[in-house]
Amino acid sequence: MLALELLAEQKIAEAAERGDLDGLPGAGRPLELDDDALVPEEMRMARRILKNSGFDSDFPVHRYSVAEKARIEARYFGKVLRKLTK
Repeated sequence: MLALELLAEQKIAEAAERGDLDGLPGAGRPLELDDDALVPEEMRMARRILKNSGFDSDFPVHRYSVAEKARIEARYFGKVLRKLTK
């Protein structure tokens, strides 16, 4: 696991222990897996158009290089960490 992932997991566990995650909107309901937070903003509209047209919506995402995926994940985890440390 990356150091950033470990830090994020630790912060989530600490918040759960304190009860900060209790009573959040959507608690107890299935996750919204249609979220495109890991898709760069410039690709989101194209991805939605493909999905609404019946094409595999994950196809454009899988064409990223390892470095691009790492950059996208780092940006996403950075947002998560900022929300958890507020």
